[in-house]
Amino acid sequence: MLTGTCLCGACTWRFTTAPPRATACDCSACRRYGAIWIYGHKGETTFVEGPHRAFIRSDDPEPSLSFDTCERCGNLLAWTSLGKGGGPLRQALNLRLADDPAAVAAIPVYHHEGDRAFGNGTTRGTVADIWF
Repeated sequence: MLTGTCLCGACTWRFTTAPPRATACDCSACRRYGAIWIYGHKGETTFVEGPHRAFIRSDDPEPSLSFDTCERCGNLLAWTSLGKGGGPLRQALNLRLADDPAAVAAIPVYHHEGDRAFGNGTTRGTVADIWF
């Protein structure tokens, strides 16, 4: 299990399985946030606790995600699917908030080209290569 905490400690997240890889995305939101994502399903493998709020982009005519931040310090905790496809809600946790950097250092990183050619990308390097 992996855990993470925001800067002020008011919010935490848990990831209950071993992530096969992490994702660094270059879409307009992720590039600005600087997040590294691990994916699961809300309430099944991903859990976010503490006082957090959802931000939904108003410039997107059909938003599909909310970005979840700590109400106190503003750290980006996760993004959560708005559930437009039905089924369990997909959720990604911001691996940069991991409590133990050594525990995530060897996870392979998929570089997702979300801004240029959505769905294309390559797996290269590890979290340690872009974090430490």
